[in-house]
Parts: sequence; structure tokens; C-alpha cells
Amino acid sequence: MPIIVFGVSHKTAPIDVREKVALDAEQLPAALDGARAAVGAREAVILSTCNRTEFYLAADARPERQLADWLTRFKALDAGLVDGHFYVLEGPEAIRHTLRVACGLDSMVLGEPQILGQLKQAYQASESGGSIGKTLSKLMQYAFTVAKKVRTDTAIGQTPVSVAYAAVRLARQIHGDLATKTALLIGAGDTISLVANHLRSQRVGRMIIANRTLARSEELAAELGGEPVPLTELAQYLPAADIVVSSTASPLPIINRDAVEAAIKRRRYAPMFLVDLAVPRDIEPSVAELDDVYLYTVDDLNNVITENMELRQVAAAQAEEIVSLHAQHFMDWLQSLDGNATIVAYRRQAEATRDELLAKAQRQLATGDDPAKVLQSLATTLVNKLVHHPTTKIREATIEGRSELVLAARELLNIREPGTDA
Repeated sequence: MPIIVFGVSHKTAPIDVREKVALDAEQLPAALDGARAAVGAREAVILSTCNRTEFYLAADARPERQLADWLTRFKALDAGLVDGHFYVLEGPEAIRHTLRVACGLDSMVLGEPQILGQLKQAYQASESGGSIGKTLSKLMQYAFTVAKKVRTDTAIGQTPVSVAYAAVRLARQIHGDLATKTALLIGAGDTISLVANHLRSQRVGRMIIANRTLARSEELAAELGGEPVPLTELAQYLPAADIVVSSTASPLPIINRDAVEAAIKRRRYAPMFLVDLAVPRDIEPSVAELDDVYLYTVDDLNNVITENMELRQVAAAQAEEIVSLHAQHFMDWLQSLDGNATIVAYRRQAEATRDELLAKAQRQLATGDDPAKVLQSLATTLVNKLVHHPTTKIREATIEGRSELVLAARELLNIREPGTDA
């Protein structure tokens, strides 16, 4: 069964499109079922991050139009919003793309490791929802193995070039030494954890961690030496923040222009640096219009991630070779499934013919027919039925001049020239 990838990413769609098609954890079960039903796919995995929303499908045909229409209905989008932004990959291209995604080779930040964890979560969600089978399960496990090999055998993950690193680097450019600065981190997922680690390595003066679930804020704060606060008290702590980094799964902005405008006044217009790493966005875009406020989104960070890229480019070239080799290995496995299915189907067909003729012979013997004649008839009829279709196709191929098919038939049927050894 063909493997197909349908999606949008930071390479094909701006953030205002990506945030509209993004799927959160609560939407995934319905999306998995809906997408499979819409396009007749037997298996599906959905990966949705701030930089991409991709559907990995095991389906019999390219379903791009049906899937685009379904996604438009499911997310209540404007008609045609995703047109011109989505891509469809099939077969070897889809397999290679999946491995590249797992290795971070298709990421905005080359080689970033977070995508592997996100792909594993997508796989687990599909497995829990009963939307994955043998083909995609094998592909995902293969992708995880290849990603681990790339991390082990190349230097692609040995230099800190990530969205989290870029955010902290920008903070240093704006504020200089962070030892006297206060950072407010909103959310408590992997991205915020990375940002917190980078801030701690820069000896930030104070770190406040706000999250909808206070227990998670407390856990992260205890681990990194921050102060946990409930998300409901965000407005109270915003004026103290020199640096604000937000990455939540909220469907609506949690920081609006009025809140930032009030905070900057209370700060006597001391500069505020805000980074919105969420899709959909956590911070209203109009915040960027305020004086002394510096707002960056994930798309903006792409323009400031330059350090250590040369080393990663060299490592990426090595990683691409690993991906190409293992993509071919997976294609060989996938094609072997087609061969096995053909063998099984051919054997069943032959066995059905045998059973039909054997039942007829047994009926003839039961009525007293001559056993020798019955056996001769059975053998002759069995041979005629088994060779009828192949010989018909060989004659047609000969007449049409399709010598390659005739030669393939000789090899498959083990036909030898008269007088040659068997």
C-alpha cells in the first residue's frame, strides 16, 4: 500500500496559515478518524507543531483534494486557504521526507531534536486511537532508529542552534548581561524547558514560570530554580518581566496589547523583549506596534539563527547520506510486502483450482467412474487451467513485440531451451 504525506510547513506556508490548520491534542482523535474516512486511508498519523501540520497516510491513491477539502471543513477555514500551501509526497519521496523530518533535516532550525519527540507523540496518539497499522508503524519505528543513528554518527546535534537558543541569544542582544534581568516563561512544555535551561546557563537574574497547571509550573521551577505562578496571575507579573517567552497550546492569544501597554507604562518604558513560540500565537501581533517592545515570532527567529550553522551543514550532508541509504532499505521492505502478497494470492488461486478439480474427481469416483480415467482427466484439466492465462499473455506479448515480458515469463516459469540442462 502506498505511503503518502500531505501537509503544510514553514517552507510552504506563513504563520497565519499554519496556526489556522494546527491541530491540538484534543482534536487529534477526531482528526485521525475524520481524515482516514475522508480519503479512504487504512492508516494515519498526524504531526502538528508550530512549524508543520502533516498527515502520514497508508492509502491506495493520492487524496490531496479530498484531504484539503476535509481539513477546510474540519477547521472551519476559508475556502481555498490551504491551496498553494500544501504539498503531497508519495512512495520513495514520502518515505525519505519522513526520515528527514525525524532527523531534524526539514526543520526551521537544522538538526533540532524536539521534532523527534513530537513525532513519537504523534505516533503514540495514532496508536492509542487505533489509526495505525503495520505499514506506518514500521515507518515510524524506522524513522526513530534512523534519527538516533544520525545523532550518534554525525555532529548535527552537538552545537546549540535551536529556537530556544535563538530566543535567548536575541535576549542578550537586546538586554546585554542577563544577570540583573527577569524572565517570564509561559507554558511548561519541552520548548519552555529548553529556554529555561539556556537562560539558566546565561545566569539570568530571576525566572518566573507561569502555566495553566500550577503543579507543572512548580515541577519545572523546582528543577530549574524558578518561581512558579498560576497563569491567572499573569498580568500581575508581566510588568516585572524584561524577557517574556510564551509557548502554550492555547487556541486564543493569552497576552493582548492592552496588557503589554499597561506593563510597559509601569516599567517606565524600560524595554521588554517578547518571544511568541506558539502556533496559534499566544501574543497579539499588534503588540509589536508598541514603543520599547520587541516582539518576535517563530518565523522571525529564522532570520537570527546563524551561529554554528556551518558545522551543522557539514553534518547534515552526512545525515542525508544516512537517510538516503535507509530510505532505500525501507522501500525494499515495502516492496517485499507487495511480492509476498502476490505470492500468497497466486498460491491461493492455484489451491482453489486444485480443490475444485479434486472435488469433481472425488464425485466421479463415488459414482463408480474408472479411477485411471478420472486421474488422467484431473491431471490434464489441472495443467490446462494453470497454464491457460500465462500462455495466453505470452502469445499476446509475442504478437505485440513485448520481448521483455516474454523473457520475464521464461525466468518466472523457469523455462529452459530444449536440450539444455534443467
